[in-house]
Amino acid sequence: MTYTYKYPRPALTVDAIVFNNNSQVLLIQRSSQPFKHLWAFPGGFVDENETVETAVYRELEEETRIQDVELKQFHTYSEPDRDPRHRTVTVAFVGKVLKTTKPVAGDDAKNAKWFKINDLPPLAFDHSRILDDVLNNQ
Repeated sequence: MTYTYKYPRPALTVDAIVFNNNSQVLLIQRSSQPFKHLWAFPGGFVDENETVETAVYRELEEETRIQDVELKQFHTYSEPDRDPRHRTVTVAFVGKVLKTTKPVAGDDAKNAKWFKINDLPPLAFDHSRILDDVLNNQ
């Protein structure tokens, strides 16, 4: 049985904040709107039949081909205006790769690479705030 809700529901996304042993963070360059060409954390929408944990590993692998990382749930970001498309709630995960490998852009990522924390490009969405929160909690 399909149930239709009377009230709108927010979309659910995940973001992977991944560091390496060189104090660098992994970012992808977006290939589509919103924020086309800007950099962001690997992540995306949670599919209807998957957990947020499954989604974050899937998105990380799809967008960067990186798999050898253990991610831990960090925080949920739910500000109503964090995504210009529609109401979106994201669950942010933090992790560190055991061995630094070169990311390979895939799926909807135009590019993927490691950036030094003190030399970051402008970030999409609220990812600067999320990164600040992560760095202030380490």
